[in-house]
Amino acid sequence: MDERALIRAIQNGEEQAFKQLVDNYQLLVRNTCLSFVRDRYDAEDLAQEVFMEVFRSASKFRGESKLSTWIYRIAVNKSLNFQRDHKRRNFFQSLGDALFGTEKVLEGAIAAVEEHPEQHMVNQERKERIYRAIEELPERQKIAFSLSKLDDLSYQEIAEIMQLSLSSVESLIHRAKLNLQKKLYACYKKGI
Repeated sequence: MDERALIRAIQNGEEQAFKQLVDNYQLLVRNTCLSFVRDRYDAEDLAQEVFMEVFRSASKFRGESKLSTWIYRIAVNKSLNFQRDHKRRNFFQSLGDALFGTEKVLEGAIAAVEEHPEQHMVNQERKERIYRAIEELPERQKIAFSLSKLDDLSYQEIAEIMQLSLSSVESLIHRAKLNLQKKLYACYKKGI
């Protein structure tokens, strides 16, 4: 079933269509939420809220964007609201995973870390500095940067999600990189 037929079926209250939508987008939504809230359980709860919102708002979907873009937008908004409500300092743990490698790569490096605990401490400190630098970015830069680097979305997809022009997204990501570079310069200069 294509996106238009799927959303029409959901608008008509067909449970099977909603189940298919959840099956199709569950991983995308959970991973998007996880990239913002850093806790698997919170991300799963948020994903449920996203799908409840999709179900409640299905009649409002006008088809002006792709269904996936609309769902992404809801997931990002729910995640940001969660972050604001809970004032979590750990906004982008997944970014650290993206910057320092996947879990499998990290698991493979555990033995080396155990042999060199001082290197592990240095890496942890670097990671924390990166998190702090990202948390200090203006909100729109954080969102664009996260969607680009964590979710590997194209600038066009980010523009649709954030409801901005392509040039605005390019500018946000460019400024985010410059801001991060400035904030992290001292960290790397010192070799920490």
